[in-house]
Amino acid sequence: MSVLDSKIPEGSIDKKWTNHKNHIRLVNPANKRSIDIIVVGTGLAGASAAASLAEMGYNVKAFCFQDSPRRAHSIAAQGGINAAKNYQNDGDSVYRLFYDTVKGGDYRSRESNVHRLAEVSADIIDQCVAQGVPFAREYGGLLDNRSFGGVQVSRTFYAKGQTGQQLLLGAYSALSRQISKGKVKMYNRHEMLDLVMVDDKARGIIARNLVTGKVERHAAHAVVLCTGGYGNVFFLSTNAMGSNVTAAWKAHKRGAFMANPCFTQIHPTCIPVSGDHQSKLTLMSESLRNDGRIWVPKKIEDAQAIREGRLKPTQLAEEDRDYYLERRYPSFGNLVPRDVASRAAKERCDAGFGVNATGQAVYLDFASAIERYGKEQASIHGMNNASKDEIIAMGKKVVEAKYGNLFEMYEKIKDQNPYETPMMIYPAVHYTMGGIWVDYNLMTTVKGCFACGEANFSDHGANRLGASALMQGLADGYFVLPYTIGDYLADDILTGKISTDQPAFEQAEKNVNDRLETLLSIQGSKTVDHFHKRLGKIMWDKCGMSRNAEGLKEAMVEIKALREEFWKDVKVPGSINGLNPELEKAGRVADFLELGELMCLDALTRNESCGGHFREEFQTSEGEAMRDDENFTFVSVFEYTGEPGEAVLHKEDLNYEAIEVKTRSYK
Repeated sequence: MSVLDSKIPEGSIDKKWTNHKNHIRLVNPANKRSIDIIVVGTGLAGASAAASLAEMGYNVKAFCFQDSPRRAHSIAAQGGINAAKNYQNDGDSVYRLFYDTVKGGDYRSRESNVHRLAEVSADIIDQCVAQGVPFAREYGGLLDNRSFGGVQVSRTFYAKGQTGQQLLLGAYSALSRQISKGKVKMYNRHEMLDLVMVDDKARGIIARNLVTGKVERHAAHAVVLCTGGYGNVFFLSTNAMGSNVTAAWKAHKRGAFMANPCFTQIHPTCIPVSGDHQSKLTLMSESLRNDGRIWVPKKIEDAQAIREGRLKPTQLAEEDRDYYLERRYPSFGNLVPRDVASRAAKERCDAGFGVNATGQAVYLDFASAIERYGKEQASIHGMNNASKDEIIAMGKKVVEAKYGNLFEMYEKIKDQNPYETPMMIYPAVHYTMGGIWVDYNLMTTVKGCFACGEANFSDHGANRLGASALMQGLADGYFVLPYTIGDYLADDILTGKISTDQPAFEQAEKNVNDRLETLLSIQGSKTVDHFHKRLGKIMWDKCGMSRNAEGLKEAMVEIKALREEFWKDVKVPGSINGLNPELEKAGRVADFLELGELMCLDALTRNESCGGHFREEFQTSEGEAMRDDENFTFVSVFEYTGEPGEAVLHKEDLNYEAIEVKTRSYK
């Protein structure tokens, strides 16, 4: 049984990473040419890792199930990327970014990893600017910043409402350069279906060519998983429909422990669910909370009238609106962290103040910002007697310049003009803070298997602050893994090529083929989506925005029964040879049906509320999360033993040396 060793360096928090780099083992350039590395996933973490490792001299094989790395879900991150450059001169620093991130995660993240993330954040921006990423700039030419939830400074760098896409294009350009040099061999439309272990080390993967259907063996001296999060276990989420847990789950079954799997982030600003026909939800960037004000009617009869179409939100007087985040959290207002904003929206809607037909929506209103910006523009242009219409017109242009593509997206989906009427938003599953457990070097409990970006658990604790996902993905890929992986590979410089003719590869390939053939042979009566939707409903109702012991116990029983039904009655059409999207989906849903049970087990064993994990039994009189620092200041780390519900719990104690652990407050 593996023993958790986080390998956190000695020394003061601000010296750990520097000292670690100074003393870590290296692989010299000539030896790197004889070492192969597999990188699974080519989003921000994967593309940056593959490009960096190849630039250093390693031979890299990169895999993605999309038709191009440019399709990775990283493109959907709209709002920005954090970095402690203090361009706004508002008091930001590496320490403050570190502190905000630990506090935002409700003191459930590993302190040393978070400080390292804050340290390298400024380097990320310099790297991306050098690649040509078109960050927004202010009048003086410096890169512009805006604020995100959970902080009181402006540290978020952005490219309009498409930051993730622009950053990914930068990483993709670096990756493409290495592909053209022959240092990266790119495998598009390939899905990892197993991790191959040789002598207790990760030595390769089994992947299926999704176009031809061929199952292939690929060997390497190390495997790096950069496969994103598992939010689609809820069926409806802001994730791309292809996002899945399969690669991570296969590694888990091979011995990679899963950490904090129940820590799921619910994003407060998503377009509300409109019906059973939906296959995914759409995120409206958190950046909108910089200028948008969130409210519901003060009177329940007004909310009822709006739901029935008898009253328009623009007809409601200012004094009849409840800007509930500004009322409850005056210090942070609309920029409270995501978990806080999400629960507050749910509370108002559960109380009957929701504003759409289902009663599950609140307003995000830009009227005040449009007027404020309009007056500013009028002053700039010397229009001292500008009419209200002129002020509004000028204000709209400013808002359009900052958020135009987001407003356009909302209008196309909802057929409402958000410049004229408030957006309707509601919380939805977005990000998973939990993931594969890794040590300080980003290696899992499986030797030679590393995990980067959202695939690992290390940086965000129980709640991720906005604009930190892109930061972590690029930090891991550009500035952490390229250093730390060498410490492991230093033992492999004389190993030579890893052969795929070994029995471990043969057996792993056979296991994959057997499973695929089993899925096709069931020929039941229900579609894959049928089971996925039922799983999603169980997860959302009983392990979603709020959880309780009774519901979690019920969910574990229901998920296990659903899993058994799936393997008896799922219908997967087509064949194993050739393109078969339903077969792909079936394998991923089968893994979700196991992961879901583990998530419920984790939530059941953590008898406290913290961040995105809200146990109804553990809350203050004001409805805030109630942590139990005496008994639960640890990472929940699960070892697979054959059944998800019987996973063995290990604990990594969290020790805070640089930050005082205290009750989180944004009031």
